[in-house]
Parts: sequence; structure tokens; C-alpha cells
Amino acid sequence: MAKETMIQWLALGCLLCMLAWSVAGPSGLLAWSENHHALAERQQRIKLLTLQRNELQNRVTLLDPRHTDPDLAGELLRRNLNVAHPDDVIMMVH
Repeated sequence: MAKETMIQWLALGCLLCMLAWSVAGPSGLLAWSENHHALAERQQRIKLLTLQRNELQNRVTLLDPRHTDPDLAGELLRRNLNVAHPDDVIMMVH
């Protein structure tokens, strides 16, 4: 009887350990919630970086030496060389 009781307690202990591991372990319920939150943050960051990449890609396309956009080239020259015509309106954008 004592041997059976000890085996039952040992089995119960193992089940409780497995239950605790499934809740608080690295892939348990608590970690799943944290991972879901981290995934949402990273997806938002990817959207922001994609928008920034697309804006930069557009500027690269506009500055292609074979067919440069004259408005953008003039804007960059005036801004970088501090050269402006008397009738230019200069707007500082940060």
C-alpha cells in the first residue's frame, strides 16, 4: 500500500510539474501572450520601415542620373549649397 501511494504521489508531482511548465515555461501560456505582443510591435515596426524604404526608393528613382527630376535636384542644390534666388520662398522642414 505504501509503495502504491508513493507512486501515486510521484505521478501527481510529475503531472503538476508538467502543468506548471505548460503555463509558465518558455512556450507556455504566459510566454505566448508576451510573444503575441512582441509580434504585434515588430509588425508595426516593419510597416514603418517599409514606408521609409519606399520614400527613400522614390527619392533614389527621382535622382537617377539618366533622368533626374529637375525640381528635386534644384531643391537639393539650394538646400546643400545655401543658394537661393531672390524670389524663392524657402521652407525649412525637419
